[in-house]
Amino acid sequence: MDNQPKPATARPPSNLFYLTRLRRPLVDRAEGIYFWDETGRRVIDGSSGAMVVNLGHGNRNVLDAMKRQMDKATFAYRLHFENQPAEDLAKDVARRMPGDLDRIFFVSGGSEAVESCLKLARQWAVVTGQASRWKVIGRFPSYHGGTMGSLGITGDGALVDTFVPSIRQMPLVPAPTAWRDRDNLTLEQRGLKYADMLEEKILAEGPESVLAFIMEPIGGAATAALVAPDSYFPRIREICDRYGILLIHDEVMSGINRTGKFLGGDHWNCRPDIVAMSKGIGSGYAPLGAMAAPQRIVKPILDSGGFQHGYTYSGNPLACAAGLAVLAEMDRLRVAENAAAMGEVLMEELRMLAKRFAFMGDIRGKGLLVGVELFEDPATLKPIAKAKNAYQRLIDLSYDRGLIIYGRRVKGGPDGDNFMLAPPLIITREQVGELIAILGDALQALADELGLPVNA
Repeated sequence: MDNQPKPATARPPSNLFYLTRLRRPLVDRAEGIYFWDETGRRVIDGSSGAMVVNLGHGNRNVLDAMKRQMDKATFAYRLHFENQPAEDLAKDVARRMPGDLDRIFFVSGGSEAVESCLKLARQWAVVTGQASRWKVIGRFPSYHGGTMGSLGITGDGALVDTFVPSIRQMPLVPAPTAWRDRDNLTLEQRGLKYADMLEEKILAEGPESVLAFIMEPIGGAATAALVAPDSYFPRIREICDRYGILLIHDEVMSGINRTGKFLGGDHWNCRPDIVAMSKGIGSGYAPLGAMAAPQRIVKPILDSGGFQHGYTYSGNPLACAAGLAVLAEMDRLRVAENAAAMGEVLMEELRMLAKRFAFMGDIRGKGLLVGVELFEDPATLKPIAKAKNAYQRLIDLSYDRGLIIYGRRVKGGPDGDNFMLAPPLIITREQVGELIAILGDALQALADELGLPVNA
């Protein structure tokens, strides 16, 4: 069957308000790592949607669990009833968390999870006599969500600048892009250097005004799976402890077995004070996210009268039934182990492609959260001209050939284009090969179109 997508002009007019005028084919069904559109064309989901479908599409055990809950109750408001799926999922999530993070608050998505972390931290400061603390330091570049609060801690001018008059922007420190630095320091020394920038910012802002530091343990959309040197993580914890600042980990993209561990921070035995999760916990079966915090933060808030926060669908029984079944299936299928193993295979295949396509620069990530930066000249880090729109062209060329990848240029960050690969964690070695074959064809087409260097 023709592998080309149906032309956008063939789609009927829509009353939906899409983000842009770009139209895509109508999806028909999905199973495993694949989509099929209405014409029968098959597409590999090489990005798990937006790094969401960690478990893969169409898992029958999850669907059956959701059906059983649908037959009981699909909604129960938390002020009127408790529900067993939420109780069971909270217990399941808590046992997987590091340290003392055993209090769970459910939400419907990543932005809501981050907002919940910010509000919990601030209310904790107020009720514990630290009302002067309100600043949450973020990183540049970074992305933490699309709501006004999460945009305030996001380091991405392309998404933030329009809304600056409506938000309170928080202080930012450089993300640990240590691999870019051209100095005489080792990577471990650079990791300490980037961590120490947090202390410098705290002192500049006034320690008594700083509430928290938020970071993605492994970079997401804004930094394409950026991994800091190992030395970065313990120094960050040490600095937060020194100044009584809460450490918030945004695990919305890097969590739920995506990187080969339940949380991205687990690779370094991190000790965050609060964690935001979403995406993979519902794996696309239901809108679901969570905040995890310790009793030492939650108890003073509850003692003061309660958490001044909430969403209509917090702890929704149907969503929590889906999440509980997702985690059970992840355990049964050993997806964390598969993510680690297939991540190594994927990284090696990408390194082989980079020998041919000289414009592929840094290849990085953990497990099946992998990013690649594209350069005119990787040796000098000379970026591809922005006018060529390289990342978007690669997305389109891959899509035309039957592969979905993820890419975005952060205009406020360092120059350069990138793309990410984050297929469902059930992917096999043979399917990795299929993905790489299509990507190789798309990279060749990109090189021919933009005149990028290719080795014989």
